[in-house]
Amino acid sequence: MKSAISCKNIIKRFGEHTILKNLSIEIPKGKITTILGYSGAGKSTLMKHFLGLVKPTQGSLTVLDQNVPTLSDDELRKFRKRFGMLFQYAALFDSLTTYENIAFPLKEFTDLNKNEILERVKELLTAVGLNEDSLYKLPSELSGGMRKRVGLARALALKPEILLYDEPTTGLDPITTKMVNDLITTTGRTENTTELTSVIISHDIQATLKISDYIAFLEKGEIIEFSPTEEFKNTTHPTIRKFLDLTTH
Repeated sequence: MKSAISCKNIIKRFGEHTILKNLSIEIPKGKITTILGYSGAGKSTLMKHFLGLVKPTQGSLTVLDQNVPTLSDDELRKFRKRFGMLFQYAALFDSLTTYENIAFPLKEFTDLNKNEILERVKELLTAVGLNEDSLYKLPSELSGGMRKRVGLARALALKPEILLYDEPTTGLDPITTKMVNDLITTTGRTENTTELTSVIISHDIQATLKISDYIAFLEKGEIIEFSPTEEFKNTTHPTIRKFLDLTTH
């Protein structure tokens, strides 16, 4: 299976602290992969590597066939257009309407005219299950679940090849959590014109087991398990078994 992201023996140090230790993982293209782990395991640092926001101290990193640590600033800017990102709390611009938030990357990175941008925004709203009533509302006028939908629409605006989710269900009630998880699944399965690869950072094990094709477990900077979901459920690794048993009872 072709990899969208390939990490080989990555070590990341900040001063005397080693955050990632000889980490290797091959994230498959066109699939939903979740990286699980306790707080402080290095999940966010790993995701920053994927985007070229930090460089490994040692090891190699290839993303979408690009040798990320060697890219110049201009090349990185172009490279990052191939990503969408849904942040933990949606991270919408408070003073911009739904339309302006979703249109932002289209205005920044494309040559589309005003009418084309409006059509693309409406198309994206439909894709995430929102109607046009939301178009000119500010984030403060939207529910938590609606803000997540707007954040996802913005993440999809440039038709990314990789979609990154940072703790997408943190702080949401159970009904909204289910809605977001359903949205991740349908997006991962249907936005497949470019074989969309979804990578999720999470500690929500119940959702992870339902929506992921593959699961990795990051512990103290190392991947200690990476397997298809059905295999992961049956792991005998004591650290992961403890995590599974704690979070599924």
